Amino acid sequence: MVALAVLLVASPPMATMRAASAAAAAGGCEGDKFPANQSYAHCAALPYLGARLHWTHDARTGSLSVAFVAKPAGAGGAGWVSWAINPTGDGMKGAQALVAFRPAPSAPCAVRTYNVTGYGPFTANSTAIAFKATDLAADESGGEVRLYGKLQLAPGTQVVNQVWQVGSDVTGGAPVKHAFAKENLEAKGKLQLSGAALAMAPAPAPAAANGGSSPAKGGSGGGASPSGEKPSSATSVSAPVFMLLALAAGFMAIL
Repeated sequence: MVALAVLLVASPPMATMRAASAAAAAGGCEGDKFPANQSYAHCAALPYLGARLHWTHDARTGSLSVAFVAKPAGAGGAGWVSWAINPTGDGMKGAQALVAFRPAPSAPCAVRTYNVTGYGPFTANSTAIAFKATDLAADESGGEVRLYGKLQLAPGTQVVNQVWQVGSDVTGGAPVKHAFAKENLEAKGKLQLSGAALAMAPAPAPAAANGGSSPAKGGSGGGASPSGEKPSSATSVSAPVFMLLALAAGFMAIL
């Protein structure tokens, strides 16, 4: 009975920590409103560039619907915003990108798809990407661009590496390269599609000695844990729980 009491006392802090983690992942995105009462199952305020992501994922079919919200970097709302999945690595090269911008100053926002095969400039026309992309659209609200789309992932996909970005200029109907400030270079991370606690986790920094790809953009799909590491079989005990167990043992010794 003493052991049961210890477990009951220890449970509330653990539950509180999980709830706090989930709230932290979602914080700052709940106020976004979309046309025609469009809604998504999950959302996360991304850690860089003031961006937010909303998504609904069907693991059985692999369907992923997203709404990405960010402010273009150019003056007066000029520029572009982008959200991508990289199925092959954690750098810009290989990213399968959705990019929203005005092809001309008087034109409405449009969405282009780009398979980022290298570090050269984008073209004015879309290039085919690795995922079937449908329902592509974009609009503007409060100086921000909202990019919508549906991607067909492999059924059962649980975690993808994502990369997001904003740029300041569009020339000749094509997005111009983004800035290379710290927040631009680190705008990437792993997204847990189930929307569980800690859905957003920054991607690990590339090792300086391994000649890794540029961190300008990056991500990779897969079913691994958000950290990309195998879960340990060891069980850890927090300090408060350890103290409670020690007190319980002393109490039993007295009896």
